[in-house]
Amino acid sequence: MHFLPTASRQAGIGMPIANYPLLFIFASMKKHIAIIGAGAAGFFAAINCAEKYPQHQVTIFEKGSKLLSKVRVSGGGRCNVTHACFDVNLLVKNYPRGEKQLKSVFSRFMTTDTINWFESRGVKLKTEADGRMFPVTDSSQTIIDCLLNEAEKHNVKIETGCNVLRMEKKDNGKIELTFRYEERHEFDAVLIASGGSANAAGFDWLKESGHEIISPVPSLFTFNMPKNKITELMGVSVEWARIKILSTNFSSEGPLLITHWGMSGPAILKLSSIAARALAEMKYNFKIQISWIKDIKEEQLRITLQEMKNVSAKKMIHNAAEFGLPKRLWQFLLGKSGIENQMQWAQLSKEQLNKFLNSLLYDEYTVSGKTTFKEEFVTCGGVSLKEVDFKTMESKKMKGLFFAGAGY
Repeated sequence: MHFLPTASRQAGIGMPIANYPLLFIFASMKKHIAIIGAGAAGFFAAINCAEKYPQHQVTIFEKGSKLLSKVRVSGGGRCNVTHACFDVNLLVKNYPRGEKQLKSVFSRFMTTDTINWFESRGVKLKTEADGRMFPVTDSSQTIIDCLLNEAEKHNVKIETGCNVLRMEKKDNGKIELTFRYEERHEFDAVLIASGGSANAAGFDWLKESGHEIISPVPSLFTFNMPKNKITELMGVSVEWARIKILSTNFSSEGPLLITHWGMSGPAILKLSSIAARALAEMKYNFKIQISWIKDIKEEQLRITLQEMKNVSAKKMIHNAAEFGLPKRLWQFLLGKSGIENQMQWAQLSKEQLNKFLNSLLYDEYTVSGKTTFKEEFVTCGGVSLKEVDFKTMESKKMKGLFFAGAGY
């Protein structure tokens, strides 16, 4: 959950929930403030606004019946709160869209601010080997309870079942929201924190208010590989792999998980985010190339394999996995290279050694489809970043309207 402003969730980097530091946008606010969306963005904004300006009435409006639903499923139910990256220049590199704009935002509210915000409220975080940060309880309920308690403490009102149909700027300077059943209310300021939408129609009410909408496409999803034998290794994970989408310049690296439908894990999710629009244009039918071994060149690997053949001549190749690979994956790659179970290193032909080298460094798979939209994933698309003032997160088209999690 790097609690980051507007475009961060849409940018998507394998951080399921974004950081939303919005205190600075409410300096001139007064009276009644509407927050649209009861997710992490909405709650974080509402809490900080109500805490700093207790004289104002802050109300969260949620179209559904559930609160903080994406927080609950984030990180497999543990809640990936943020990432242990403390350099602004490095952090923005993880955002495929909005990198330039987010640099100024991160300079005002960074990872350390997120950590301090939670820990000052009794929620301690821990850092895992891959940099992801979770509550020490390993439960998203800890984050949910923190946000709910803080909202109650600062008298934030929460209204569910309130779907916004229209938004209009009135002559008196206020913003009128029309909810279903044509119920209308005016607010001094409105913050849109409703997140992405699976289709463009979900942004119609914003488009009607005069904002440019970039057509949404999925941004974080896993790769489907129907009937591929590697799915028989479901549950096997590697700490590092480099994945490249063939015929493109898109690639990523990091942990990878083999599932019963294909591949997932941070490296896959990050790649899906970076290449979101390109993959949509390909209709999610493409090929990937995987390198399973880190920091080794082809010629060096060839020498290493030859040395293994010489030193372990009488040993069965299948028996001991090398290069830190899981044994099941090692054996799968051997089989894919035409190397039989009972083969000794001494029996390995030059052709087989070359095929195995290619499997380790240039392993190819066909991807046919993606996971469908799920609550824990996000979209690329929404309000154009050109229409957002990143100093305040205010709309350039409508004064008093702000965004968090609805940008392109």
